[in-house]
Amino acid sequence: MKSYRKELTFHLPTRRGFVNITPDVERALAESGIREGLILVNAMNITASVFINDDESGLHADYERWLEKLAPEKPYSQYAHNGYEDNADAHLKRTVMGREVVVAVTDGKLDFGTWEQIFYGEFDGKRNKRVLIKIIGA
Repeated sequence: MKSYRKELTFHLPTRRGFVNITPDVERALAESGIREGLILVNAMNITASVFINDDESGLHADYERWLEKLAPEKPYSQYAHNGYEDNADAHLKRTVMGREVVVAVTDGKLDFGTWEQIFYGEFDGKRNKRVLIKIIGA
């Protein structure tokens, strides 16, 4: 059994956004040399997310509207967490969207269903954030 670890760094210029990181994950898988196993991809910041879904701009806009209804950014005073920071909504959005994904690796490729892609979700941007890729297998 082998293991491989890689970190990605993101710095989105906006407070919120979604980035398709599937090509980054595929590159890491190729670098690892692992042909059969599992790959974990997780956000290493409490206000960011990693999730799997379709790469469709309308869906991403729907996520943005839906998440903003669930946990609106403003008014900042609505959240007990806000004081030193104004990012309570980002913590809540991350909880809904999830921390990580695990994907099977089969014959050296991500074993996806139809249309599945891996995304980084940012909910409190404008600073560096990390994503961990950990691959185990043979």
